[in-house]
Amino acid sequence: MNHTTFAETPPMGWNSWDCYGATVTEEEVKGNADYIAKNLKEYGWEYVVVDIQWYEPGAVSSVYRPFVPLEMDEYSRLIPATNRFPSARNGRGFKELADYIHNLGLKFGIHIMRGIPRQAVHANTPILGTNVGARDIAHPNSICPWNTDMYGVDASKEGAQEYYNSLLKLYAEWEVDFIKVDDIAASRLYDIHIEEIKLIRKAIDNCGRDIVLSLSPGPAPLQHANELKANANMWRMTDDFWDKWELLYGMFERCEKWSEHVSEGNWPDCDMLPLGHIGIRSVDGGGSDRFTRFTKDEQLTMMTLWCIFKSPLMFGGELRDNDEWTLSLLTNKEVLNMHRNSHSNKLVYRENDKIVWTAKDNELTYVALFNATDEETLLTVSLDQLGITSPKNVKDLWVNVEEGIVEEKIEAKVPAHGVKLIKLF
Repeated sequence: MNHTTFAETPPMGWNSWDCYGATVTEEEVKGNADYIAKNLKEYGWEYVVVDIQWYEPGAVSSVYRPFVPLEMDEYSRLIPATNRFPSARNGRGFKELADYIHNLGLKFGIHIMRGIPRQAVHANTPILGTNVGARDIAHPNSICPWNTDMYGVDASKEGAQEYYNSLLKLYAEWEVDFIKVDDIAASRLYDIHIEEIKLIRKAIDNCGRDIVLSLSPGPAPLQHANELKANANMWRMTDDFWDKWELLYGMFERCEKWSEHVSEGNWPDCDMLPLGHIGIRSVDGGGSDRFTRFTKDEQLTMMTLWCIFKSPLMFGGELRDNDEWTLSLLTNKEVLNMHRNSHSNKLVYRENDKIVWTAKDNELTYVALFNATDEETLLTVSLDQLGITSPKNVKDLWVNVEEGIVEEKIEAKVPAHGVKLIKLF
């Protein structure tokens, strides 16, 4: 089966990184899963993803503790820290947590680092199903510049594929639905790691379970778009994205460049949505415990751009602390219908930071008028520019108001850093 069928629409869910860094606990994962099941599942939100270092018993924030002992099985494979994930005791791994999430009608995901644990290499522990040890397949010069847990795997070595096969066999036994692999789509030291991506793709194909593959971080190199599409379901176009206007501003150019590569099962990824209550035990992004620093207009801009571009949507905040405003961003059915069902998503024009995007869905046309300037601005787009030949009804999707009929052009005053999202029908 082609891997693109594993994610026919852009994945939507929650990831623990923006609020809990490397420290999330089983109770916190379950609590956020319960919230999704109760409040968001009907709108298409379904993945619950445990981010980095679930195998690190002493993790305290998003700042990694270098060279500390990690939880590992006899075959060089990292396993959950039982002080944080009590259901993993007695070798059960993430199976019971996955069962809990599946029983809510949701899907379970985990984050892993590219490579093999350094402690496995130093102890030369075995690789399942082979006569080789961790030291035989390690690439000790291929390290992550920001985390000390792993060495790269040398794809040319006997046992390299078997090591990744053993990982995916374990994850399939745990009934994992989604893996986010880090330090692989781009690296500050080595660019992209195509050979390890191929090892992981093959291991997923051999594991007997349809597991969505997400590659991180970015910016993934545009010149490798075809290799990314051939191996992954989603890949980061950006380094870590946080609640800073300059990062959101920069995303317009990234989306413009990657838009031609958006296709069913292949989703260039704008990264997580730093919305709601974030930074609880994460100090990344230049902040601490806070509600998102984005203004409401910037939050609407982010949601609109992610949706009209068809990026995956992974919410980063502690969902149980959502206010009504934040929940409203995640439950706008017409905006999410555009995200799920639209096609021909593209930039119409960009002029002096006035930016217009459009998308189609059968007889519907969507138009997003973005004002990336620092003051309220008039934006205009003609029906002719949108390829429309007859008058259309207009509906503002975030305000949920019908605005009559347009015959020649759409014109709107849009606040600084804001957006007007319109459906023409």
